[in-house]
Amino acid sequence: MTVRIGAEEEFHVLDAESGRLVPRAGLLLERLGTKGFSSELQQSAVESNSEVHDTLDGLYADLSGTRSRLAAAAAAEGLAVVAAGTVPLARVTPRDVTADPRFRRMAEEYRRVADEQLICSAQVHADVPDRDTAVRAMCLVSPWLPPLLALSASSPYWLGSDTGYASWRTMLWQRWPTAGPAGCYRDAAEYDAAVAELIGSGVISDSGMLYQDVRPSAHQRTLELRIGDACPRAETVVLIAGLFRALVRDACHRLERGADPRCDGHHEWLRAAGWRAARSGLEGPLVDPWTRRAAPAHLVLRRMLHRLRPALEASGDFATVRDLLDETLAAGSAADRLRRTVREADLPTGIGLLVTETRGGRLPARAGARRPRPQAAAPHTGGRSRAPLHPVVTPGTPG
Repeated sequence: MTVRIGAEEEFHVLDAESGRLVPRAGLLLERLGTKGFSSELQQSAVESNSEVHDTLDGLYADLSGTRSRLAAAAAAEGLAVVAAGTVPLARVTPRDVTADPRFRRMAEEYRRVADEQLICSAQVHADVPDRDTAVRAMCLVSPWLPPLLALSASSPYWLGSDTGYASWRTMLWQRWPTAGPAGCYRDAAEYDAAVAELIGSGVISDSGMLYQDVRPSAHQRTLELRIGDACPRAETVVLIAGLFRALVRDACHRLERGADPRCDGHHEWLRAAGWRAARSGLEGPLVDPWTRRAAPAHLVLRRMLHRLRPALEASGDFATVRDLLDETLAAGSAADRLRRTVREADLPTGIGLLVTETRGGRLPARAGARRPRPQAAAPHTGGRSRAPLHPVVTPGTPG
């Protein structure tokens, strides 16, 4: 079975000089057009949608090209874009909701929760044979989603302060009434009945407001991963996409063999595991899905890689995912890289790092003296044999 993948990425829009979040996404959409790009609840965010791909190489080239287009459009307006769960400098106001009837209704109904939706995520879609399989596969993949959140963690700062979390976006996101673990269902009919009941309650207005960690797409024959932060590096999105594709392939294979998800109905540990991943990122313990006990993040992820090796090899992804995982564990989470930069320099330099990594800039070293402000990066144009290559860095300044 060919399991194709695609990704949706959300980007913060910043003033290039101050590094502050600004409600100017409309200017970028005017320059970019609506093909492949769309608005979000807040006017300070833009979403991009990739094409569908058979290979991780293809997905990486797509994401890199999109980021180059966004960066160029932003620079022309004195703006910058950042792919991260949150940005350090933002202002909460009810006045910056996008002028769309659905978004306005959401802002009125959810008030402060909507006002503080100054967050961005990355979603990954993976093919499934049918909707019944998508619904049943959710139970099999859900225990392995918190480690993917840890890989994506990029949001330690909120309104100018360090929250102590690697993914503060997760803590903000979980305030929505339908966020969190997806639960387990016998088939699509049971799942759809549960969605209809939620809509009937009046708590949500439509199926698009199912904000669970994973869900079957309402419009495509895919399973959609929704747990992660937006990632400054496109390589991280590719790594997560490769692992999620393997999880879905493995789950489909198990279901084809008649495997029973054997859900015990106790999802408290899943919510706890998600909290732990949001708190720790890659720099602390995670909850091991096998033992449901704390274990070092690198150990949990390497066990995951070993477990998924047959599925990764079936997609031709094992070498790339292994190399990307090695690189990511060596470099640390985006949250940790941001904290290190702020500690060694200052908050504006940290924001510059986010801008540079979003454009494809080289990873900073883990240790060393105070760094100069990150330099701009030229678009990636070359190929790769195993893992995506770092783009060539050229002189310049952030934003």
